Formats: sequence, C-alpha cells, structure tokens
Amino acid sequence: MGKRIFCSLVLLAIAFFFSTPGVHLAAEQKYPTKPIQVIIPFAPGDTDNLLRPFIEKMPEYLGQPLTFVYKPGAAGTLGAGVVASAKPDGYTLGGLSQSALTIVPHVQKEVSFTLQSFAPIACLVESPILLVAKADGPWKNLKDLVSEAKSKPGQINFTTAGTYNIGHIAFEAFAQRAGIKLNFIPSQGSGPSITAVLGGHVHLASAAIVPALPHIQAGTLRALGVYSQNRVATIPDAPTFEELGYPVVIPVYYGFIAPKGTPQGVIEKLHLAAQKVIENHGGFVDERLSKMGARRIFIGTGQYANLLQSQYEYYGELIRGIKP
Repeated sequence: MGKRIFCSLVLLAIAFFFSTPGVHLAAEQKYPTKPIQVIIPFAPGDTDNLLRPFIEKMPEYLGQPLTFVYKPGAAGTLGAGVVASAKPDGYTLGGLSQSALTIVPHVQKEVSFTLQSFAPIACLVESPILLVAKADGPWKNLKDLVSEAKSKPGQINFTTAGTYNIGHIAFEAFAQRAGIKLNFIPSQGSGPSITAVLGGHVHLASAAIVPALPHIQAGTLRALGVYSQNRVATIPDAPTFEELGYPVVIPVYYGFIAPKGTPQGVIEKLHLAAQKVIENHGGFVDERLSKMGARRIFIGTGQYANLLQSQYEYYGELIRGIKP
C-alpha cells in the first residue's frame, strides 16, 4: 500500500512539473532543438519553390533546418489536415497558399478543419496564376478561345491543381463572365497541370506562374491571361483578364502556418526568423522570386489571420455566385 501511494505521489509530482508555466516557457526558449518539417499540400514545383528562399535562410536564425514534406491531394486539404492534427509544438508547420483554407471548406463539407484550426505565422509571397495553352495550339489569344468554346460547349478541357482550388475558382469565374462551359479535369498540382498541357492530355491549365514560366519563356506554352491587377514583368505580353473585359483579379498568397495551440513564444520565434530573412537577405529573396514572376511581401501574424478571414468571406461569396 505504501509503495503504491509513493508511486502515485511521484507521478502526480511529475505531472505537476510538466504542467507548470515555467516548464513550457523553458521549452519555448530552447525551441527549436530538432529539425522542423514544413508540410507542402501540393506536388513539387510551385509552393515549395516560392517558399524555398525562406526555408534556406531561416535556419540561420533558428539553429535548425527546415525540410519540405509533400502531402498532395484533395485540393490541398490533405496536407492542411496533416498540419491541423499535428502536435502543436512548432515542429510541424504548413507552407501553403490561402486556397485550401479559404476556398475548399465552402464546397467540401467533410473537411476536417476550419481557419480556427491554425495559428498563422507570416504571409511572405504574392504570386499570380495564369491561364495557359500550348503555344502551337489553335488559340493565339483569349478571344480565340472564347469564340471556339462557345461553338463547342463542353468539348474543350482544362485542368487545375485540384477541384475547387484557387485556379479552378478563378477559371470558373472567368468562364461565367465569358458565357462558356469547359470540361474540368483535376490534377495534383500546378506542375502536373503544366505537364498535362504540354503532353496534349488537356487543352488548358489554370495554374501558378512558377511551373509555367520556363515553358512560356521557351516558347512551348502561351499565357492567354493573367488573373492579377497588373501584367507580370517576366511575361509583359500576357494581358490581364481585367483588361480583356473579364474582371477576375485573384492573387495568391503564400506563407507559413502552425497548428492551433502552438505556444506563442514559438510562433514569435518563427515569425521573427522570417522577418530577419527579409531584413538581411531581401535582395536574395527578391532575385529568386522575381525570376518566378512573384514578389515578396510581409504580413505579420495578426494581419495574416485577418487576411485569411477576409479571403474566406470573399471566396464564399464568389463561389455562391459562380456555382461551378
């Protein structure tokens, strides 16, 4: 009996020790003590490349490496779900755009998370998406595509990085305004979407600029339109949808998030590390991003949360209007 009581007291003492604020504070102060994994919810070739300048430089300020782990599928919600359910200790983060968090939950009721499942760290990159076709295809511009699509409803196919991802919504918004109907074939990322177009498996891709740009510059792909406010410096001949009469302006924002419940001290360390990369390596980041047609931004933790909430409301209204 005495031994049992003694053991119980020891266990209670251990539990009390690890539940005290001082212990958690000490853990936060020592963080990180091992490598940090960053979940990328799409196939390689887009999100990872845009966040790579930060992944390469943040270890200077954290003392530990950050590594990508790819979890593509379900328009990004598979990887986002992995982050949401991860232990909130700062060793599993998400590197992603707003798509899986602010669009898919409106149309997939089985999604296992909400915006409140995450702790935003920092939004770091803004990048456009494009509508592209093979350069030797039948359409030299958007007008040609719209004309043929109206005469052949449902016969032209297009792809994006998953059903109801940001490229899908952007295209459906354009198609509604143009009065056309195309056949949709989802893929697992912008990279695979571009490969499908180049291989002649689909006619069009509504995709991120990163995997498309080298092929546009090589002359094998043609950008029919850009879903942004202004033209992109790296492809100045590609018009925006807005200037062609289709007011579809949908920038894509990329950043880091953590699971809800991640200690504030850990969030602040990660936020500061990203900020220091911009302060001390801004030229390096700008050079890398500009080659991909993207630009760096810095939206801190609180503002990032507000941005995601406003994007969630915006896409909810947009989806209700287009009903793809």
